[in-house]
Amino acid sequence: MRFSVPRRADPVIDVTPMIDVVFQLLLFFMVTTTFISSPGIEVDLPRSSSEVVISEKKDINIWMTTEGAVYADDEPITTAALRQLFQNRARTDPNTIVVIKADQGVSHGRVVAVMDLARNQGLSKLAIATEVNKDE
Repeated sequence: MRFSVPRRADPVIDVTPMIDVVFQLLLFFMVTTTFISSPGIEVDLPRSSSEVVISEKKDINIWMTTEGAVYADDEPITTAALRQLFQNRARTDPNTIVVIKADQGVSHGRVVAVMDLARNQGLSKLAIATEVNKDE
């Protein structure tokens, strides 16, 4: 008597759980990735359009000329006196806005020096004034 040997079924590997794990790892790494932004000085630049920037009496207006003169509220001022002005204003109202009105020929370094002086004394709200572009 001849007995027939039952044939084995071909083994099948189920890859569905492995794909699920790979997708979960992919989602985990995408969600946990951090994005780094470069730091910078925050300056509120007014636009050169028809918008009107309203200034308040408590603002400090700084004019800088190409000859090197610095004026605070229409009066010539030295660096030491400017530091004292910023310090006094920061004590009374730290939300005071420093508006810098520099001539086109003034070097960038001098403008940044005045901005640093204001920030070091506690005044962090800075603005650079521009003229409205009349060609638009």
